[in-house]
This record gives sequence, structure tokens and C-alpha cells, in this order.
Amino acid sequence: MKILFDFLPIILFFGMFKYAEGHTDWAARFATEHFGFIVSGGVVGTEEAPVLLATVVVIVATTVQIGVLLARRQKIDMMLWITFVLVVVLGGATVWFHNATFIKWKPSVLYWAMGLAFWISQTFFRKNLLQTMMGQQLELPASVWQRLNLAWIMFFALMGVLNLYVAYSYSTSTWASFKAFGATGLMLVFMLAQGVYLSRHIKPEADGTAAAPRVEPLP
Repeated sequence: MKILFDFLPIILFFGMFKYAEGHTDWAARFATEHFGFIVSGGVVGTEEAPVLLATVVVIVATTVQIGVLLARRQKIDMMLWITFVLVVVLGGATVWFHNATFIKWKPSVLYWAMGLAFWISQTFFRKNLLQTMMGQQLELPASVWQRLNLAWIMFFALMGVLNLYVAYSYSTSTWASFKAFGATGLMLVFMLAQGVYLSRHIKPEADGTAAAPRVEPLP
């Protein structure tokens, strides 16, 4: 259920985009009538309507995520706060200028921001963010934590580049599919590979079983 909650904005973004893409006349009319006041020029065309409506949906969905967590008095991860700011700022720019370029940059900026945070924390403050997040679940040598931290930094850097490659090399429809399935799939594969690597370093419990790491999904 938590995974569904984490990925709900992505799912809704893709669903709205695909529906609007198949009903462009309706999407343009609906976007103009209901969101024309926050769009430059006040009129939304059929080409930009699908991504504009999908962007509005993802802004609302992410805002609701934050609201639900605050209402439940649950901790809000830093990544979700960063995602929220980027969605509002870049998503808002996409809506105002009815230009998909801004929202297409959002995943890359998020990936690079997280990678930079991991690198700065380790390099300048001698603090391993991954160890901070998972240290209570796992006891690993310092060298292993450093390798994992470096792996995440490289992964975030490459994902940011890959997102822009797809965004600028293919259609917006292809990019939306990559954002929903390709990027998510690559993240899951990377996390599984990390789990396999960690399994070699996990100490068995007293009953003879291994303590499996609990890795939270990234939005």
C-alpha cells in the first residue's frame, strides 16, 4: 500500500496524459475553460493540453500526499519535499507557458539534487546519508557503506542524463511512458541489485535466518 501511495502521482500523471492524448479536443477545451486563468494567453492548444492537464494532476496529487502525511503526523522524507518544490515550480512553469520542457526537466533535477546531497554529505561532512537512513536496519563495514553511497550517486547522475536524452530525443508521449515505467523499472532493478550485493554482508540472526534490509521506494 505504501508503494502505491509513493508512486500515485506518477501513475495519475501517466493516466491523465494518456487519456488526454486520446481526446485532444476535449483536453484543450477542458484545460482552456478550467485553467485558462493560470495559462499565458488563456488558451490551451490540442498539442500541449495532455501534458498540461497531467502536470496539474501531478501537482495536486503531490500536494495531497504532503497533506495526508501532515494530517497523520508522519515524517515527510526530504526527497518528497524536494519533489514537491520541483513539481510546484517546474510544473507551474509548464502550465503558465504551456510548455512541456519544464516538467520534463523535473526528474533530472530531482535525481541530480539527490546525488549531489549524497556526495556533499560524504565529501564535506563525512556523513553517509545512506547509512543514516538504513543504519538501524543493517550493520555493514564502512567500506561497504561508501561503495553503496557511490553507487547511488552514479545511479542518480546517469538517470538524470537518461531522462533528458529521452525527453529531447523522443516525443512527449514516449517520455511520459519512460517516466512512468522505464525510470521506475530501472530504479527497482537497481534496488534489487543493491539487495543482492547487501545479502553478502548481512549477518545471520540468532535463529539462523538473515535480517533482510528494508529499502523504501523512491518517488
